[in-house]
Amino acid sequence: QVQLVESGGGLVQPGGSLRLSCAVSGSIFSIIATGWYRRAPGKERELVASITNGGTTTYADSVKGRFTISRDNAKNTVVLQMNSLKPEDTAVYYCKAKAQLRAGSLVYDYWGQGTQVTVSS
Repeated sequence: QVQLVESGGGLVQPGGSLRLSCAVSGSIFSIIATGWYRRAPGKERELVASITNGGTTTYADSVKGRFTISRDNAKNTVVLQMNSLKPEDTAVYYCKAKAQLRAGSLVYDYWGQGTQVTVSS
């Protein structure tokens, strides 16, 4: 069993900051990459940011320069620091881990339950 537990969502004013954290636990051989996705009302889920176990990061154009993803490999935790938040960042944010449960096994995606981020004055 793999569990992803997100925390840190909430209500913030435009221009404010929030820090999302995702703790990955379970019997895991290797985490290949972790990432944050979001789904706004009436829209498709989209990638916000991702990071590989080697530290390579990817960001959506809409968040570049404002959001930073980081990972603590020893603790299997990934953090999304969100600054200069805008109303259009309002969404449910989901953490995803791409992981192997055993050496040589297939790689699967595992998702957290989501955390609400609302940017409003």
